[in-house]
Amino acid sequence: MNAEVRQQEILTQLARRGELSITDLSTRFGVSEMTVRRDVNQLAAAGLAVRTHGRVAPAASSSFEPPFSLRTRTNVEAKRKIAVLAAQQIIDGQTIILDGGSTGVAIAEELIGRNITVCALNVRIAEVLGADRATTVMIPAGTIRTGELSVIGSDAEASLRRFRFDTYIMTASAASMGSGFTEWNVEDAAVKRAALSASRRTLVAFDAAKFGHEAFARICELDDVDALITDDTLSAEHRQELTVGGTELLIA
Repeated sequence: MNAEVRQQEILTQLARRGELSITDLSTRFGVSEMTVRRDVNQLAAAGLAVRTHGRVAPAASSSFEPPFSLRTRTNVEAKRKIAVLAAQQIIDGQTIILDGGSTGVAIAEELIGRNITVCALNVRIAEVLGADRATTVMIPAGTIRTGELSVIGSDAEASLRRFRFDTYIMTASAASMGSGFTEWNVEDAAVKRAALSASRRTLVAFDAAKFGHEAFARICELDDVDALITDDTLSAEHRQELTVGGTELLIA
């Protein structure tokens, strides 16, 4: 296992467990504690983790939105599998809305070259898909959110209400049975609600590590969407909860 793979796994475990022991990581990876410390130091230098005495902790409290640079290195393989399955749900000729974030970018990469019309709710998505002539890319009016590069504001919401799309591929920061799908940023959540209302079908692309958690702003209830696309690490307990609640699960 090379350093990049180890560091991605450290970030994944931090997202799930909150804090890790250097000794436990050394045993898990079968490498020396010095090697783990070097990995942790590199993550800390990039602002992705915080090293404490003998331990490593997430760079930010769970009460705040993790930076995009961190999310792109968390649950990478799960997001890739989800992206492949999400892209398979799209038929050529369709009109779709696609969220941003790290999962949204992974889905955009799987849609490159497809004969579809995509309304991109994030500049990164537009950049990925705009390079191929086969795909028509729309960007709603609005304001670009600094750092995240999502399109937000009342103008964006009004733009979406002017159209009727075939499918919305939504992402979310967290989900739970009690709170439904939630997002860190209030304005992002508002645009997502507008996109949901403007679409005939909504699919949520969502890595399993986010389930059972809550973010600040509510997007919608679990049963407001048509299907949840997630990875095979979703626990049996959560699968049962979702199935009993009537949510269609597509497991990547």
